[in-house]
Amino acid sequence: MDKIAVFWFRRDFRLKDNHALFKALTSGFKVLPVFVFDTNILSTLPKTDHRVAFIHKSLENLNNELIKNGVGGIQFFHLSPIETFKKLTKQHTICQVYCNEDYEPYARERDKKVAALLNEQAIPFKTFTDHVLNNPQEVLKADGMPYSVFTPYKNKVLQYLANKGFEHYPSEKNLSAFCTFNTKENFLPSLDKLGFTTSTIPLPKHNYTEKVIENYAEKRDFPAQNNTSKLSPFLRFGLISTRGLAKTIEKISATFLTELIWRDFYQMILWWHPQTIEKSFKPIYDQVEWTNNPLLFEKWCAGQTGFPIVDAGMRELNNTGFMHNRVRMIVASFLCKDLQIDWRWGEAYFAEKLYDFELASNVGGWQWAASSGCDAAPYFRIFNPELQLKRFDPNLEYLKKWVPEYNSNKYIKPIIDHKEARERCLITYKKAINN
Repeated sequence: MDKIAVFWFRRDFRLKDNHALFKALTSGFKVLPVFVFDTNILSTLPKTDHRVAFIHKSLENLNNELIKNGVGGIQFFHLSPIETFKKLTKQHTICQVYCNEDYEPYARERDKKVAALLNEQAIPFKTFTDHVLNNPQEVLKADGMPYSVFTPYKNKVLQYLANKGFEHYPSEKNLSAFCTFNTKENFLPSLDKLGFTTSTIPLPKHNYTEKVIENYAEKRDFPAQNNTSKLSPFLRFGLISTRGLAKTIEKISATFLTELIWRDFYQMILWWHPQTIEKSFKPIYDQVEWTNNPLLFEKWCAGQTGFPIVDAGMRELNNTGFMHNRVRMIVASFLCKDLQIDWRWGEAYFAEKLYDFELASNVGGWQWAASSGCDAAPYFRIFNPELQLKRFDPNLEYLKKWVPEYNSNKYIKPIIDHKEARERCLITYKKAINN
C-alpha cells in the first residue's frame, strides 16, 4: 500500500486558507481527507437537530467541490473517532495525521486518545491553530498567566496581530496532492442513515456585505434591521476562514474585529477554565439561590412571558435557529435575573437551538448575563425589557414580526412584575456574595 497522510475535517469545512490542510497537502504525501460522524456526539442529539442537517449539507458541498477538482472525495465514517482510526490504520499505510485544533473539553480528551492510539504505531498526530486568530496559549499576561478581563486581552491581541499580521495558508493551490482513489466510504451517508430527519428550520444564510460591516458599529443593536453579517454559523463550522475575515474587515470596522476577538477570548477562558461549563467563573456566584420554576422556564422557552421583546427573541430562536445578539442579552438577563432561573438552564436551551452554538461563547455569554463570569456585567445590571424594546425596536418592526398578537386581547399578561423581580434579584445576589 502507498504511504499517505490523513487530513481530518472537523470544524473547518473549506478548502481555502485551511491551516492544517495546507500543512498536509505540502507534506510530500498523498492526502486522504476524512470526516467522522462521531457517534459519541450524535447519540446525544435530538433526531431533528437542525445543526446536523447544516453539517450534512456543508459536507455535501465540500465533497462535490473536491470531486469537481478531479480528486477523490472525502472518506466518511459513522463511528467513534477511536474506531475510525483503528479502521483507517488497517486500510492504509498512514505516515501522518493532520487536523486543526479544537479547544472544548470533549475534543481535547478525544484528541488525546486518538494521538495515543496513533502513537502506538509511530504515526504523528499534528494539530494547528485555525478557527481562532490566536490559540488559547498564545496571548498571555506578562507573568505567563491567562487574562480574565477582556480589554487588556484585546489590546494584547491587537498588538500581537500588528506584529505578526494575518497569516494565509493557500491550501486551495495544492489540491492535486489529494488521493484520487475512491471507496464505498466516499459516499456521504444520508441523514436517515445517520439516524436524523430533515429539520423544518431553514438552513442559515449569511448577510455578509461590505456595507453591513461598514455600518456594523452604528446599527448592530437594532434587531429589525438586517445589519448583522449572520456569519456566526459559518465561522462555527469553518466554512470561512476567521483569519481571512479578520484581515478583510480590520480596516473597515474595529467593532466587528472586536467581536472576533471576544470569540477568541471565550475560547481562551474555556481552555484554561474548563470547569466553567458547570461552575461559575467567580465561585461566589454558585451561592446564588435560584428559584428554578419549571413552569416559568417553559413559558420563557416558548416565548410566552408577556414581555414582548423577550417573546420575540425566543420565537425567532425557535423558528430560525438564530437570535439577534442584543436580544440574546435581553432574554438571558430576563431568565437569570427576573425569573431567577439558573443560567445553566438557559445555556442548555441555547445549546440545543442555536445554529451557531459554540460551547465557549455560549457559556461565556450566559455567565456574562448572570454576572458570574469573567469580566461580566455587574450583578445589579438588570435589563428592563420595556426600555430595551423602546430603545432598540422603537417602531416595533421586530416585535410585530414575531409577536403578531401584540396589542390584542390574544397576547398574554406578563408572568411577573419586572420591578418586583428586580428587587428580589438584588436581594438574592447580595445574600449570595455576602455569605
